[in-house]
Amino acid sequence: MNNLLTVKNVSITYEGKEVIGGVSFNVAQGDFLVIFGENGSGKSSLVKVLLGLKAPSKGEIAFAEGFNRWEIGYLPQTTAHQNDFPASAWEVVISGCLNQMGHRPFYGKKEKEAAKKNMELLSIYNLKNECFRNLSGGQKQRVLLARALCATGKLLLLDEPVAGLDNAAAADFYEAICKINSSGVAVVMVSHDIHTSLSVAKHVLKLGNGNELFYGTPIDYEREEFFEK
Repeated sequence: MNNLLTVKNVSITYEGKEVIGGVSFNVAQGDFLVIFGENGSGKSSLVKVLLGLKAPSKGEIAFAEGFNRWEIGYLPQTTAHQNDFPASAWEVVISGCLNQMGHRPFYGKKEKEAAKKNMELLSIYNLKNECFRNLSGGQKQRVLLARALCATGKLLLLDEPVAGLDNAAAADFYEAICKINSSGVAVVMVSHDIHTSLSVAKHVLKLGNGNELFYGTPIDYEREEFFEK
């Protein structure tokens, strides 16, 4: 299976201090990688490096031929500003197509079809005319996920996507993510929700103390001594 993303011995320095040293992993087509780690373990810095917002101090990040960094569909951590965004659900979703439009000033048939397809996939097309800030937490995350899907057909990067959601909304979101992943879209998800995430992951990356503590399958991860049952 071809790797969309290959990270080789990447180290990351922040304000003169190394926050991650020597991390290596691959993300293949249709993979589902979950990244764990305590606060300060370097998860956020790694996300920035994957998105090209920060350069690694050492190592290499390579993308498959025909796949570019700007094609990653990104769902950031939810902020108060995002929750109060004064736009319709449709406007939020279709804005995910902007990177693919070049210098065209208006959305065309291709972008509108992509937005409709992804909203239907996530069962939110009926919300298209609703104001985003009036939606429930779970509905907002589905809208933002549909937006991320409009930016990619290959790789989603999700940063703590269920943080702040109640158990029912979180379970609903996981179901949506698994549906997308089963269609062949690779997923990289940063999460504190270890137990539930392990049930959907295909690979696990554990960060801690500035190092890669583990990279492998969920089954092997559960056998490690540091896994708390």
